[in-house]
Amino acid sequence: MKRKKFYIFLFCEAALCILLYLAREVLPQVFTTLIAFPFEQIGALLRMLSLSGVTGNVISIVLYLAISLMPAFVLLFLRRKRRLHAEDTLLAILSAVLLVVIYLMVNPGLLSTHLGNYDGQNIGKALLGGIAYSILIGYILLRILRQIFAADTYRLQKYLIVLLYIVNILLVYLVFGGQFGILLDSFDSLRAGNTGNEHNLGMTYIFLVLQYLVNILPYILVILVVFQGQDLINELSIDRYSEATVTAAEKLSHKCGLALIITVISNIGFNLLQLVFFKKLLVMNGSVQIPLLSITFVLAAFLLAQYIRENKRLKDDNDMFI
Repeated sequence: MKRKKFYIFLFCEAALCILLYLAREVLPQVFTTLIAFPFEQIGALLRMLSLSGVTGNVISIVLYLAISLMPAFVLLFLRRKRRLHAEDTLLAILSAVLLVVIYLMVNPGLLSTHLGNYDGQNIGKALLGGIAYSILIGYILLRILRQIFAADTYRLQKYLIVLLYIVNILLVYLVFGGQFGILLDSFDSLRAGNTGNEHNLGMTYIFLVLQYLVNILPYILVILVVFQGQDLINELSIDRYSEATVTAAEKLSHKCGLALIITVISNIGFNLLQLVFFKKLLVMNGSVQIPLLSITFVLAAFLLAQYIRENKRLKDDNDMFI
């Protein structure tokens, strides 16, 4: 996929995540949590069809079975195309799970029986969506691993680029899905806990937004780092000893270091701002970040850049000797 098209895809993903969370505020019965999408909406549609009459009920049952058994149909298709592997059994398991998940989404009252009231239903829907996605994502990852184990260097580079695309897709979900949902929840909690005191909430709202920006900043920076990593892989696939490859590796290492510095400084700055305005804030969320994983990644990037630079130097020396 070309970089420009992928940018458009990520923009559409971000817009969809925001719209779904905003829809939760307008239609709380249909959009409760992003991880339940689209199972919750499918369940609501099937329930509406089922209650519309005999014909609607028949259509609802047919759609319910067709959607739930879709992974099983994919399994049958794969069986005709190639030899099945152990991880393919997850498709059959996913169909069985979807039969249960969608049925409970159609009949959310059954969730209340075990999990309690309206909040219990929301928790149940999130749990059901998480179970379905865990199986689907697990299958995809196991298939990718099987391809990686059997791949040559060229294919490994291609698979790594694909994995980096997936990483950026997940990061955009975290920024505009998970973290944006946390921001909206913090707004709701602030309003619920300060009824009659709404005129004093302005500064707290601003700091909740600032906290959101500080929280998503590392993800945004990692997205930029991942794009730089893709550039390095592309250069490696063209010529691992070229000057462009060395430049791309050095850019990656420096971008990793810069991302770490910005993350640490933004966290410190936010905590200091809270200290300055603490008298006007009704909610304070101080945090201490110890980015060991980021530091490890930066060291690995610098080591890779050094390794590529040394390889090119040795290659140039050998060429001169020959």
